[in-house]
Amino acid sequence: MAIIEVFLDAVWMEQGLSANTLAAYRADLTGLATWLAGQGSDLLGVGRDKLLAYLAQRAVEGAKPRSTARLLSALRHFYRYQVREARLSLDPSAQIASPRLGRDLPHILTEADVDALLAAPDAETELGMRDRTMLEVLYACGLRVSELVQLRLEQVNLRMGCLRVLGKGSKERLVPLGEHSLDWLGDYLRTARPALLQGCPGNDLFVTQRGRAMTRQAFWYLIKRYARRAGISKPLSPHTLRHAFATHLVNHGADLRVVQLLLGHSDLSTTQIYTHVARERLKELHAIHHPRG
Repeated sequence: MAIIEVFLDAVWMEQGLSANTLAAYRADLTGLATWLAGQGSDLLGVGRDKLLAYLAQRAVEGAKPRSTARLLSALRHFYRYQVREARLSLDPSAQIASPRLGRDLPHILTEADVDALLAAPDAETELGMRDRTMLEVLYACGLRVSELVQLRLEQVNLRMGCLRVLGKGSKERLVPLGEHSLDWLGDYLRTARPALLQGCPGNDLFVTQRGRAMTRQAFWYLIKRYARRAGISKPLSPHTLRHAFATHLVNHGADLRVVQLLLGHSDLSTTQIYTHVARERLKELHAIHHPRG
């Protein structure tokens, strides 16, 4: 629908939302618009009661609280934009409360798990060296997978040992590489990357055999394959190594605000989940090793 696309173009220009967020907003708003059409209404003619009825129907159909919260976020952004553009005088989503969300603790890899995962690729091959380097950089820097695959050559400073990362909302941050990932990255740039490019020009840091940038989906498939090879049976997510990076830093005494800066979190409360993870790990160790645990 045209009104949805105009809104998405506007928020992309103003806020620099990721492609994944824009796709979620499009799906949520299109779903509501389709339902409203069946009710003889549309996105600009809807009132609070209709929105509540739609949310109630989704709940009956099994929508999870987190899904509902994401939908409400899309609606609030959409209707605030319409009010600002004078297409509406009132925001029908303004008085709708978000569902309470429980805080899910992420599944964390132990340091031994991470060592096994990093060692899984065959670094004697060009592809294996690329994959080992990507895993090393992901864990050393706590990057989002999307941030990793979008890295360009000009974002790497081997002399200073850091990356200039473009995160959510197009916010930049400098992240130190660490000794191990710096060594792997230097070797990859000297040997494996030129071999994969086969003389073709390119500015993407991590490339495929065809000389193109690695995609988020393809790299996530590789992580799962290497996890199986390493004998890791724990549930994995695209943030697995990012969670491990943050948790291991906290476990070793890193200041939470430093971890916040490294992760690129705008709010410290988002980073505080890792103190809960560390606390749960301490409880497990106490229960296992203390004579009265």
